[in-house]
Amino acid sequence: MKMIKIALLALLTSISFLTQAEDGQKALITLTSEQQQTRGMAMVLANSMQTQGVQVDVLLCDSAGDMALQNYQSMPLKPKNVTPEQLMQKLIKSGASVKVCALYLPNAGKNKDALIEGVSVAKPPEMAKMLMAPNTKVFNF
Repeated sequence: MKMIKIALLALLTSISFLTQAEDGQKALITLTSEQQQTRGMAMVLANSMQTQGVQVDVLLCDSAGDMALQNYQSMPLKPKNVTPEQLMQKLIKSGASVKVCALYLPNAGKNKDALIEGVSVAKPPEMAKMLMAPNTKVFNF
């Protein structure tokens, strides 16, 4: 009887794992911090998730939206001497979507032409759907 329970548990665990793998894991990173190290760590973790096969989406709001501007460059962070913007570019090149919140550009006095290539403006209904998706984990920085 004990062996049957163990076998059943193993089967259920396998089915759960396969279902999760088929659905694909997704991560939505919302970044609002003006702190350089927080921005950097958010991008480091996002890149790590992406390397592990997770579909990563990033939403930049408030001053974090500055990272998406063509003329913005912050100081490199140790120990790798890279900026959060460089880490974000790596994410984009590897297939992540990066968006600035819909309020950012009009309140910063900018238009979408000021954004770097690969960054777009978020649409609230689409973002709401992503936030509520059962296979998406949301991380706020």
